[in-house]
Amino acid sequence: MKTTQWMTLVLMVLVAAFSRLIPHPWNFTAIGAMALFGGTYFPSKKLSMVIPLAALFISDLVLGFHTTMLYVYVGFLVAVVLGWNLREQKSVVRVGTMSLVTSAVFFLISNFGVWMMEGLYAKNLTGLVSCYVAAIPFLDNQILGDLFFSAVLFGGYEAVKKFAPDFAVQTQA
Repeated sequence: MKTTQWMTLVLMVLVAAFSRLIPHPWNFTAIGAMALFGGTYFPSKKLSMVIPLAALFISDLVLGFHTTMLYVYVGFLVAVVLGWNLREQKSVVRVGTMSLVTSAVFFLISNFGVWMMEGLYAKNLTGLVSCYVAAIPFLDNQILGDLFFSAVLFGGYEAVKKFAPDFAVQTQA
């Protein structure tokens, strides 16, 4: 991977993480898309986890930590792994589908964390269902954010590859 490609990927991930720090509607951030994008484009699976996770952590240093952080990070890492499924075959439909799956998985994991850690709901099936129902109003912005930022990240990176000849990967003979 060329240095320009590497720096472009890292910069895109950092800008995506920055989306958490500017005013935005609840849950309308690039975090899910950033995880999916990192899982897809970083050359090694290890780097695809470490770089986006580091960007998320840096933004959390600014925002602060909370009791459900473990669940947020697990949901984030699952999204990275989902991105691995896009490495060989990317299309608008596949990226859109994985973005929706990312939203759903993150919703399930992070709200399970709220149910487990916050003490707001009874620790039984009724409490768990109540927790998920209470979180539904936030799901639409999460889905819209994941879809929008996936389009921006994936589309932006593919456009750079297409229109910047020096950016293309050189194959070895």
